[in-house]
Amino acid sequence: MDENNREHKSNPSIKGARKGNVKRDGGQFKRNTGYRKGSNGNPPYKANTHYRDSSNFKSNRRPDMFPGRKVLDPRLRDKYSWGEGVNMAGVRKRSWTRRKRLENKEARVKEAEEEAARAEVLLTENTGLMEANEGTYTSHVAQTDIRDSVDITSATKSFDLKLDQFGPYKMQFTRNGRHLMLGGRMGHLASFDWMTKKLHCEINVMESIHDICWLHTEQMMAVAQKKWVYIYDNQGTELHCLKKLCHVLKMEFLPYHFLLCAGGEVGFLSWLDISLGREVIQTYTKKGRLDVMTQNPYNAVICCGHANGTISMWTPNMKTPVATVLCHAQSLRAIEFDPSGRYFATAGVNREIKLWDARNLGESMHTYRVGSGASTLAFSQKKLLAVAMGNVVEVYDGVTTGAMNKPYMRHRCNSAVTGMQFCPYEDVLGVSTYSGYSSLLIPGAGEPNFDALESNPYLSVSGRREAEVKALLGKVPPELITLDPQTIGQVNVPRLEEKLEAKRKLMYIRVPNIDVTPRYRMKGKSGSAKKFKRKQRAEGDKKREYLKEAIEHRDNLGLNKMKKKKERKKGTEELLDRFKPKTLS
Repeated sequence: MDENNREHKSNPSIKGARKGNVKRDGGQFKRNTGYRKGSNGNPPYKANTHYRDSSNFKSNRRPDMFPGRKVLDPRLRDKYSWGEGVNMAGVRKRSWTRRKRLENKEARVKEAEEEAARAEVLLTENTGLMEANEGTYTSHVAQTDIRDSVDITSATKSFDLKLDQFGPYKMQFTRNGRHLMLGGRMGHLASFDWMTKKLHCEINVMESIHDICWLHTEQMMAVAQKKWVYIYDNQGTELHCLKKLCHVLKMEFLPYHFLLCAGGEVGFLSWLDISLGREVIQTYTKKGRLDVMTQNPYNAVICCGHANGTISMWTPNMKTPVATVLCHAQSLRAIEFDPSGRYFATAGVNREIKLWDARNLGESMHTYRVGSGASTLAFSQKKLLAVAMGNVVEVYDGVTTGAMNKPYMRHRCNSAVTGMQFCPYEDVLGVSTYSGYSSLLIPGAGEPNFDALESNPYLSVSGRREAEVKALLGKVPPELITLDPQTIGQVNVPRLEEKLEAKRKLMYIRVPNIDVTPRYRMKGKSGSAKKFKRKQRAEGDKKREYLKEAIEHRDNLGLNKMKKKKERKKGTEELLDRFKPKTLS
């Protein structure tokens, strides 16, 4: 027995064979029980009893039926296209570095287009219009029916505010659609988060309010009062009094330029830089009171409507309008641009609504006739057009395609409508009246997906500060505002031709004829000979001054350097020229 025990201790494989079936393979022991031995002798986990040869693992996989990336739909690629690229045929073949740089830039643009098209699958939200059953119309659906049919969160977005003491009211949403400001003609001013109904401030300015406007954030707002324009914060504290802007009727804020544009009742149009606190320019339009005014979000051009049925487009770098269009035979009552800036609608007192293409102002695209003269127009992000006629609000679909036959929705308010705006990124239409404010649910009006870098409704305090700093760093100068922004990156051909003509004129310097009349001198100094010498001396001095200025101009244009290089190439080198000092030219 002792010999057997010693044999078992010396041979662990024999010892383990009595306690359990153990196999020895390369010095490692594996039990047939299926458990791998732990550090303390307990079986902590189940071991794999089946092994696959790694050399045959790839061969056992199924072949990919769709290798590579998914092929993009051509329509999706065209949707996110940045336009035509650079024509490489116009680039000289000798400039290899320039050609390579342009090719790399075009490759980056193509990659950005493709990634944007592929990322559309991440936009899970979609939009759609309300559809009615057979024999009914969507315009017959009331707001109460919509509130009863939608979820609780959407139903809370429809509400009415009864404010019948300080009206009529003006209203405006912020760019991210989160905050709302109301201003009554009798001095009532209020701002609040209309989704959570949290009030920011509510004051009475003790003066008449003619217009209100949000600035770059919801922390600052501009109010056009009886005489001057005042700046308030979100707590109702007065920050500034802009006495240069007096008797203002309409205001527009350009967010990418940090410019506050104001139109007065006398006819003055002013641009104020709020980041610097200085007035950029003030232009006298000579068109009367400017109570109809809006901006084109595409090029930041201010568009004003006048009593003679015309509209005029203004920029801060010109004293005259960049464009004037006769839209209606009668007086103009409202102008509104769509969010893309490609189309705009005008309404006249003759009950006509005309749709125009901002890229072609020669003729209107479509002309519609409504029941009465429209006083206010509003475009949604999905190109729905809201028309206010008295106390009736009608919303039309398919305005840009010419299918504006019957209203998509209709709502009757308690009093006449004085202001109207679609809330960004929400299916909500805000309507201000003589007796308060109404929030209407318009299915399919808002853009369901927002760009958080452009306007984020859920910004935190630190995110808002960071966005404000980035906006200030990317501020666009007012000199770049033009009717066609694409011309900024193009070559100014007339100016270039003038410079080339000036160079051609300076190639050959010709002294003009100089006529000098010497003055009369006493004591025999005005004799014919002495007078002729003084005349020659004066003419020589004038010619030398002219030649000196011409040579300086040639040096500035680099013509003398070119001439020296040509002479150096033409001249023959002497034997001792190698010892001449080298000069930088």
